[in-house]
Amino acid sequence: MLMKHMYFFLLMFTIGVSSYASPRLNNPSPKNDIGLRVYPNPAYGGEVYITTKSNGLKNIVIFNVFGTPVLKDAIATNTLNITKLPAGVYIVEVTENDLTTTQKLVVK
Repeated sequence: MLMKHMYFFLLMFTIGVSSYASPRLNNPSPKNDIGLRVYPNPAYGGEVYITTKSNGLKNIVIFNVFGTPVLKDAIATNTLNITKLPAGVYIVEVTENDLTTTQKLVVK
C-alpha cells in the first residue's frame, strides 16, 4: 500500500513539474497536431521510434522533469538513439515544418 502511495505521489510530482517546466504543455493547440507517435513507451532499449503524419525532418529536444534539455537531435528517419538517457520520465518536443508538439516518454 505504501508503494502505491509513493508511486502516485511521484507521478503527480512529475506531472506538476513538467507542466511548470514547459508552458506549451498547458496550452496545446489542435493546429499543432502533427500526428506524433513515440514508441515503445516505456522504452527499454537504446532507441525509440518517432513518427509523424508527414515523416519529414524532425528537430527533437528531450527535457527532464525539471525542464532542462538533456538531448537535442535532428532526424530525417524515425529512429532516435536514447542510450545516453538514464531511466526516468521525460518530455519529448518535436518540431516539424514549423509545428511543435510534445509527448511524455518513460525510459526504463
